[in-house]
Amino acid sequence: MVVGVLAIQGGFEAHARVLEQLGAAAKQVKTPADLEGIDALIIPGGESTAITLGIERENLAEPLRKLIASGTPTLGTCAGMIMLDRAHLGLLDIDVERNAFGRQLASFETDLDIPELGGEGPLRAVFIRAPRLPAPADTVDVLAEVDGHPVAIRKDHILAVSFHPELTDDVRVHAWLVDQVRRRSEQKEPA
Repeated sequence: MVVGVLAIQGGFEAHARVLEQLGAAAKQVKTPADLEGIDALIIPGGESTAITLGIERENLAEPLRKLIASGTPTLGTCAGMIMLDRAHLGLLDIDVERNAFGRQLASFETDLDIPELGGEGPLRAVFIRAPRLPAPADTVDVLAEVDGHPVAIRKDHILAVSFHPELTDDVRVHAWLVDQVRRRSEQKEPA
């Protein structure tokens, strides 16, 4: 299993380490050619303006849209959630507020109950200049909220979170992505 990690800017190396823990190979994605042969995609956190400029520079927007729209399991974390919204790649029918929980000094950790991810107990979530949805969108399933604002959402094969799951020892968010690849593979196999 090969999971592409958008490696334009941000915490892509930390995601690669988690994927390797789960037995998946991580492949850095910097150009459209790097999308070939991947089974899933992670759009990591970082600075959304820098990521947007890198995507434009490398002509990655349309190839990313096609790949994700084709059903490829996708995880967007922090700035990755922003990249999936209407104003950027347009793959989720949501509007995202950048830095909505405050600047770097307002970073925080909290426990979230996300039953869809399974596991025992709450998931520790690290929020760093985190985005949020101003209101729940009718087109997505809200999986977790902080102060009444969605911070984890899912639509079909796309999971978007406002936090940095790669910065904790809890692998449930990444395990969800790996599981989606396995399920998709099983559906494609002839009976």
